[in-house]
Amino acid sequence: MRRFSWGLLFVVGGLALLLLLARLLFGGGERLELKVGKPRLSAQEVEVVANLDHPPGNIAVSRTGRIFFTFHPDGDPPIKVAELVGAKPFPYPNGAFQEEAAGIPYFQSPLSLRIDQRERLWVLDHGRYGRGKPRLLAFDLATNQLVHKYEFPSSVAPLLSMLNDFQVDPTGEKIYIAETSPFLQRPALIIYDTIRRESRRVLERHRSVVAKNYLLRAGERDMRIFGVVTLKLGVDSIALDKQGKWLYYGPVSDSRLYRISTADLADASLAPAELASRVEDFGPKPLSDGLSIDSAGNIYITAPEYDAVMALGQDRKLTTIVRDERLRWPDGLSFGPDGWLYLTCSSLQHVLFTSQATMRRHAPYQIFRFRPGVEGVPGH
Repeated sequence: MRRFSWGLLFVVGGLALLLLLARLLFGGGERLELKVGKPRLSAQEVEVVANLDHPPGNIAVSRTGRIFFTFHPDGDPPIKVAELVGAKPFPYPNGAFQEEAAGIPYFQSPLSLRIDQRERLWVLDHGRYGRGKPRLLAFDLATNQLVHKYEFPSSVAPLLSMLNDFQVDPTGEKIYIAETSPFLQRPALIIYDTIRRESRRVLERHRSVVAKNYLLRAGERDMRIFGVVTLKLGVDSIALDKQGKWLYYGPVSDSRLYRISTADLADASLAPAELASRVEDFGPKPLSDGLSIDSAGNIYITAPEYDAVMALGQDRKLTTIVRDERLRWPDGLSFGPDGWLYLTCSSLQHVLFTSQATMRRHAPYQIFRFRPGVEGVPGH
């Protein structure tokens, strides 16, 4: 009995030492301090669109006002992609797509979705972090039928990759994807040609896509994995201007937003070093999640640390659009018709590395909307 007690004490002590060492090595990070100015809009100008039992992921609103969104895959939702009808979510395109079934397409772990100018809803599925089949699916909104399917090869979306967010160019021919790579820390941008059905990785581990040494604090929680390892996320935030000329992007864990010309991204003849030299440090940002952009080139940035949506103008100055304690981890953005900007709040501080009981206790989760004053392209 005494030998057993000493053995158990040795194991517990060893584990405690390992956790302490992991905390010392991987649990650090600086706080990004921003001077947050007075919001341009009041909290009263933010409308609740829907209350949900599970946290939403990203959102896309069509030019006719149809609202589509994902339930965040880390919330283990019963519905993966939904259309909001009368403030209630319904499985899109149907219930069969929400569960694995032999011989038919289905959703695995979709997070981001966008609507292109041909009224096709594109859904990006990271395939359970590359353990399944990372893929893009497109649905014709006139018929709700699947019209395009592409599965990424392992050379582009390997095991433990995370195809996180994306944008579709105005022609619908090119799709630009942020590969966050939270586990391998090999973030990159991915370019997909919808005509040739070819994809490639670019800017892997470039300074504009890798996480910097910041500690994100959302609500009252420092975002550490099980309280030990700091959550540092690479490129996630991504937006494309109305003309499809400039791609804006940045890591969650970074204080800067970058941009690159899509003409340079399309030029496959550019050597990696030459392409990297074309990246421009565009301006400041908070630790961020979703992006959108209006017709004047103002880039809207969700700021989980401040329960806020900020904007970076073409003058490269950062301003606060709205700040409201109801905006718990503001996540995805999409313009809709009539100048509305729609916003999902996933409250990831109550979802990531927590229990189902904790997640349920912090329900309901919300979709909001507000008018920033300048219109954007619906679905983006």
